[in-house]
Amino acid sequence: MAFYASVSFGKDSLAMLLLLLEKKMPLDEVIFYNSEMEFQAIYDIRDRIRPVLEQRGVRFTEVRPDASFLYNMLERPVNSKKNGFHLGYGWCGGPCRWGTKLKTRSLDGVALDAEVHYVGIAADEPERLAKLEPPKCSPLAEAGMTETDCLAFCYERGFFWEENGVRLYDILDRVSCWCCKNKNRKELKAIYQFLPEYWEKLKELQAQIPMPMKPFSRKGIPYGNVFDLEKVFEQEVREERSAVPPKKKRRCCEQSR
Repeated sequence: MAFYASVSFGKDSLAMLLLLLEKKMPLDEVIFYNSEMEFQAIYDIRDRIRPVLEQRGVRFTEVRPDASFLYNMLERPVNSKKNGFHLGYGWCGGPCRWGTKLKTRSLDGVALDAEVHYVGIAADEPERLAKLEPPKCSPLAEAGMTETDCLAFCYERGFFWEENGVRLYDILDRVSCWCCKNKNRKELKAIYQFLPEYWEKLKELQAQIPMPMKPFSRKGIPYGNVFDLEKVFEQEVREERSAVPPKKKRRCCEQSR
Protein backbone atom coordinates (compact mmCIF):
# COMPACT_ATOMS: atom_id res chain seq x y z
CA MET A 1 0.00 0.00 0.00
CA ALA A 2 1.48 3.36 -1.07
CA PHE A 3 0.56 6.74 0.38
CA TYR A 4 1.43 9.83 -1.68
CA ALA A 5 0.95 13.55 -1.06
CA SER A 6 1.00 16.17 -3.82
CA VAL A 7 2.50 19.32 -2.28
CA SER A 8 2.99 22.66 -4.03
CA PHE A 9 4.23 24.31 -0.79
CA GLY A 10 1.47 26.91 -0.91
CA LYS A 11 -0.61 27.44 2.24
CA ASP A 12 -3.16 24.64 1.71
CA SER A 13 -0.85 21.85 0.62
CA LEU A 14 1.76 22.78 3.24
CA ALA A 15 -0.92 22.79 5.95
CA MET A 16 -1.98 19.35 4.73
CA LEU A 17 1.57 18.04 4.86
CA LEU A 18 2.19 19.45 8.34
CA LEU A 19 -1.11 17.93 9.48
CA LEU A 20 -0.13 14.52 8.10
CA LEU A 21 3.24 14.68 9.85
CA GLU A 22 1.85 15.90 13.18
CA LYS A 23 -0.88 13.25 13.21
CA LYS A 24 1.65 10.62 12.09
CA MET A 25 -0.64 9.53 9.29
CA PRO A 26 0.73 7.04 6.74
CA LEU A 27 2.93 8.80 4.18
CA ASP A 28 5.49 7.24 1.87
CA GLU A 29 6.26 9.96 -0.66
CA VAL A 30 5.80 13.70 -1.24
CA ILE A 31 5.59 14.86 -4.85
CA PHE A 32 6.40 18.44 -5.85
CA TYR A 33 5.89 19.71 -9.38
CA ASN A 34 8.48 22.36 -10.17
CA SER A 35 7.09 24.59 -12.92
CA GLU A 36 10.30 26.67 -12.69
CA MET A 37 8.08 29.77 -12.36
CA GLU A 38 7.26 29.68 -8.66
CA PHE A 39 7.94 32.52 -6.24
CA GLN A 40 11.28 32.11 -4.47
CA ALA A 41 9.39 31.80 -1.17
CA ILE A 42 7.93 28.50 -2.40
CA TYR A 43 11.40 27.09 -3.04
CA ASP A 44 12.61 28.36 0.34
CA ILE A 45 9.84 26.48 2.14
CA ARG A 46 10.50 23.37 0.05
CA ASP A 47 14.11 23.48 1.18
CA ARG A 48 13.05 23.80 4.84
CA ILE A 49 10.73 20.80 4.61
CA ARG A 50 13.01 18.37 2.78
CA PRO A 51 15.25 17.60 5.82
CA VAL A 52 12.12 17.00 7.92
CA LEU A 53 10.86 14.47 5.40
CA GLU A 54 14.25 12.78 5.29
CA GLN A 55 14.24 12.43 9.08
CA ARG A 56 10.78 10.86 8.93
CA GLY A 57 11.80 8.44 6.19
CA VAL A 58 9.46 10.03 3.64
CA ARG A 59 10.68 10.11 0.05
CA PHE A 60 10.71 13.44 -1.77
CA THR A 61 10.24 13.49 -5.53
CA GLU A 62 10.55 16.65 -7.59
CA VAL A 63 8.94 16.50 -11.01
CA ARG A 64 9.79 18.87 -13.84
CA PRO A 65 8.12 19.27 -17.25
CA ASP A 66 9.74 17.47 -20.18
CA ALA A 67 10.28 20.87 -21.83
CA SER A 68 10.86 24.08 -19.90
CA PHE A 69 7.93 26.32 -19.03
CA LEU A 70 9.42 29.13 -21.11
CA TYR A 71 9.79 26.87 -24.14
CA ASN A 72 6.12 25.89 -23.92
CA MET A 73 5.13 29.49 -23.32
CA LEU A 74 7.20 31.18 -26.02
CA GLU A 75 8.73 28.74 -28.48
CA ARG A 76 6.76 25.51 -28.91
CA PRO A 77 5.24 25.26 -32.43
CA VAL A 78 1.44 25.37 -32.05
CA ASN A 79 -1.17 24.95 -34.77
CA SER A 80 -4.65 25.69 -33.40
CA LYS A 81 -8.00 25.95 -35.16
CA LYS A 82 -8.67 29.33 -33.55
CA ASN A 83 -5.31 31.08 -33.97
CA GLY A 84 -3.59 29.07 -36.69
CA PHE A 85 0.16 28.42 -36.52
CA HIS A 86 2.16 30.32 -33.93
CA LEU A 87 5.01 29.83 -31.49
CA GLY A 88 4.26 29.16 -27.84
CA TYR A 89 1.05 28.63 -25.89
CA GLY A 90 1.34 32.14 -24.44
CA TRP A 91 0.04 33.07 -21.00
CA CYS A 92 -1.14 30.17 -18.86
CA GLY A 93 -4.53 30.74 -17.28
CA GLY A 94 -8.16 31.36 -18.03
CA PRO A 95 -9.44 28.98 -20.73
CA CYS A 96 -5.87 28.03 -21.69
CA ARG A 97 -4.47 26.37 -18.56
CA TRP A 98 -1.83 24.34 -20.34
CA GLY A 99 0.55 24.53 -17.38
CA THR A 100 -2.07 23.09 -15.03
CA LYS A 101 -2.67 20.16 -17.37
CA LEU A 102 1.05 19.39 -17.50
CA LYS A 103 1.25 19.57 -13.70
CA THR A 104 -1.72 17.28 -13.06
CA ARG A 105 -0.56 14.75 -15.64
CA SER A 106 2.95 14.66 -14.16
CA LEU A 107 1.80 14.28 -10.54
CA ASP A 108 -0.70 11.58 -11.39
CA GLY A 109 1.95 9.77 -13.40
CA VAL A 110 4.25 9.49 -10.38
CA ALA A 111 1.42 8.29 -8.11
CA LEU A 112 0.11 5.56 -10.42
CA ASP A 113 0.40 2.88 -7.72
CA ALA A 114 -1.12 5.03 -4.99
CA GLU A 115 -3.52 3.40 -2.59
CA VAL A 116 -4.07 6.85 -1.12
CA HIS A 117 -3.17 10.15 -2.81
CA TYR A 118 -3.49 13.13 -0.46
CA VAL A 119 -4.27 16.50 -2.07
CA GLY A 120 -4.44 19.94 -0.45
CA ILE A 121 -8.03 21.01 -1.01
CA ALA A 122 -9.57 22.96 1.85
CA ALA A 123 -12.99 22.36 3.38
CA ASP A 124 -14.43 25.55 1.84
CA GLU A 125 -13.69 24.52 -1.77
CA PRO A 126 -16.81 22.43 -2.51
CA GLU A 127 -16.46 22.47 -6.31
CA ARG A 128 -12.94 21.06 -6.20
CA LEU A 129 -13.87 18.54 -3.52
CA ALA A 130 -16.78 17.32 -5.60
CA LYS A 131 -14.37 16.34 -8.39
CA LEU A 132 -12.18 14.16 -6.15
CA GLU A 133 -12.17 10.47 -6.96
CA PRO A 134 -10.28 7.66 -5.20
CA PRO A 135 -7.46 7.22 -4.56
CA LYS A 136 -7.37 11.01 -4.09
CA CYS A 137 -8.65 12.38 -0.79
CA SER A 138 -8.50 15.60 1.22
CA PRO A 139 -7.22 15.42 4.81
CA LEU A 140 -7.98 19.15 5.13
CA ALA A 141 -11.66 18.67 4.34
CA GLU A 142 -11.83 15.71 6.70
CA ALA A 143 -10.37 17.92 9.44
CA GLY A 144 -12.78 20.76 8.56
CA MET A 145 -9.92 23.16 7.78
CA THR A 146 -10.78 26.14 5.57
CA GLU A 147 -8.28 28.14 3.52
CA THR A 148 -8.13 30.72 6.32
CA ASP A 149 -7.46 27.94 8.82
CA CYS A 150 -4.67 26.60 6.63
CA LEU A 151 -2.85 29.92 6.50
CA ALA A 152 -3.15 30.39 10.27
CA PHE A 153 -1.97 26.80 10.81
CA CYS A 154 1.18 27.47 8.77
CA TYR A 155 1.84 30.85 10.38
CA GLU A 156 1.60 29.28 13.84
CA ARG A 157 4.35 26.90 12.81
CA GLY A 158 6.66 29.61 11.46
CA PHE A 159 6.02 29.47 7.71
CA PHE A 160 5.36 32.95 6.28
CA TRP A 161 6.24 33.07 2.52
CA GLU A 162 8.25 36.28 2.85
CA GLU A 163 10.00 38.13 0.04
CA ASN A 164 11.30 41.67 -0.11
CA GLY A 165 10.11 42.20 3.46
CA VAL A 166 6.52 41.30 2.48
CA ARG A 167 4.39 38.30 3.37
CA LEU A 168 3.07 37.16 0.02
CA TYR A 169 -0.30 36.10 1.40
CA ASP A 170 -0.80 39.66 2.67
CA ILE A 171 -0.84 40.96 -0.91
CA LEU A 172 -1.81 37.94 -3.04
CA ASP A 173 -4.89 35.73 -2.92
CA ARG A 174 -2.87 32.74 -4.08
CA VAL A 175 0.88 32.21 -4.20
CA SER A 176 0.71 30.41 -7.54
CA CYS A 177 3.21 30.87 -10.39
CA TRP A 178 4.22 34.53 -10.52
CA CYS A 179 3.30 34.68 -14.23
CA CYS A 180 -0.19 33.13 -13.89
CA LYS A 181 -2.77 34.89 -16.05
CA ASN A 182 -5.42 34.12 -13.41
CA LYS A 183 -3.97 36.72 -11.09
CA ASN A 184 -6.55 39.45 -10.58
CA ARG A 185 -5.98 43.15 -11.00
CA LYS A 186 -5.43 43.69 -7.27
CA GLU A 187 -2.71 41.04 -7.19
CA LEU A 188 -0.98 42.46 -10.26
CA LYS A 189 -0.96 45.93 -8.73
CA ALA A 190 0.54 44.47 -5.54
CA ILE A 191 3.30 42.82 -7.58
CA TYR A 192 3.96 46.17 -9.29
CA GLN A 193 4.16 47.97 -5.94
CA PHE A 194 5.87 45.48 -3.65
CA LEU A 195 7.65 42.90 -5.83
CA PRO A 196 9.29 44.94 -8.60
CA GLU A 197 11.69 42.15 -9.61
CA TYR A 198 8.75 39.97 -10.63
CA TRP A 199 7.06 42.89 -12.36
CA GLU A 200 10.15 43.34 -14.53
CA LYS A 201 10.00 39.64 -15.41
CA LEU A 202 6.33 40.03 -16.41
CA LYS A 203 7.29 42.88 -18.72
CA GLU A 204 10.00 40.72 -20.29
CA LEU A 205 7.43 38.02 -21.02
CA GLN A 206 4.83 40.48 -22.33
CA ALA A 207 7.37 41.86 -24.78
CA GLN A 208 7.47 38.37 -26.36
CA ILE A 209 3.74 37.48 -26.19
CA PRO A 210 1.26 39.23 -28.53
CA MET A 211 -1.79 38.55 -26.38
CA PRO A 212 -2.36 40.81 -23.34
CA MET A 213 -1.90 39.27 -19.93
CA LYS A 214 -4.99 40.76 -18.26
CA PRO A 215 -7.40 42.78 -20.41
CA PHE A 216 -9.52 45.34 -18.57
CA SER A 217 -10.86 48.84 -19.08
CA ARG A 218 -10.55 52.03 -17.08
CA LYS A 219 -12.96 54.90 -17.66
CA GLY A 220 -13.97 53.30 -20.94
CA ILE A 221 -10.39 53.02 -22.20
CA PRO A 222 -9.27 49.43 -22.93
CA TYR A 223 -6.01 48.25 -21.48
CA GLY A 224 -4.49 44.81 -21.61
CA ASN A 225 -0.79 44.17 -21.71
CA VAL A 226 1.61 44.54 -18.80
CA PHE A 227 2.97 47.83 -20.14
CA ASP A 228 -0.54 49.32 -20.21
CA LEU A 229 -1.13 48.09 -16.69
CA GLU A 230 2.08 49.71 -15.51
CA LYS A 231 0.94 53.11 -16.76
CA VAL A 232 -2.40 52.73 -14.99
CA PHE A 233 -0.85 51.50 -11.75
CA GLU A 234 1.72 54.30 -11.81
CA GLN A 235 -1.06 56.87 -12.14
CA GLU A 236 -3.16 55.24 -9.42
CA VAL A 237 -0.27 55.08 -6.98
CA ARG A 238 0.51 58.74 -7.69
CA GLU A 239 -3.12 59.69 -7.02
CA GLU A 240 -3.21 57.62 -3.84
CA ARG A 241 -0.09 59.29 -2.51
CA SER A 242 -1.37 62.77 -3.29
CA ALA A 243 -4.66 61.97 -1.53
CA VAL A 244 -2.90 61.24 1.76
CA PRO A 245 -3.12 64.38 3.96
CA PRO A 246 0.27 65.73 5.07
CA LYS A 247 1.20 65.30 8.71
CA LYS A 248 0.39 68.34 10.82
CA LYS A 249 3.35 70.24 12.18
CA ARG A 250 3.43 70.52 15.93
CA ARG A 251 3.15 73.97 17.40
CA CYS A 252 6.27 75.55 18.84
CA CYS A 253 5.04 75.17 22.39
CA GLU A 254 4.50 71.42 21.76
CA GLN A 255 7.95 71.05 20.23
CA SER A 256 9.62 72.59 23.29
CA ARG A 257 8.02 70.20 25.76
